[in-house]
Amino acid sequence: MKKKTPNLPVKAKQNEVITVNQEKSNSLEITQKLHHLKNRADVRKFLPDILGRVLARIWIDSNFKEEFEQNPQKTLEFNGVYLPEDMSIEFQKPNSDRPRIVVYEQRPNSRFKLRVLYLQLIMMAGR
Repeated sequence: MKKKTPNLPVKAKQNEVITVNQEKSNSLEITQKLHHLKNRADVRKFLPDILGRVLARIWIDSNFKEEFEQNPQKTLEFNGVYLPEDMSIEFQKPNSDRPRIVVYEQRPNSRFKLRVLYLQLIMMAGR
């Protein structure tokens, strides 16, 4: 019999990413873990893979695409991915063949946004 461990609050260090395995597994999930990204380094390390799955799902799931187009950050949070407070995400060119997801960082008391990363779906055929 498998020993159950209690679900206690976990104290995270300031620069530590907390990931929690989820029980279910579905090929349409964008992540199998809960991701609380804490800083720019975490975003650059973990988010490209996650956003790649998001773009793939957008390509095949019109309901998910609509949700993501309306509110990308809430859609990520609903799927277990939480960005740092100073980060925002934009879904650009949603109705084109090359949709793009851009992640920005905006410092407190600043009007300027710094692009941290972007992913764009580009389909190429070779012959």
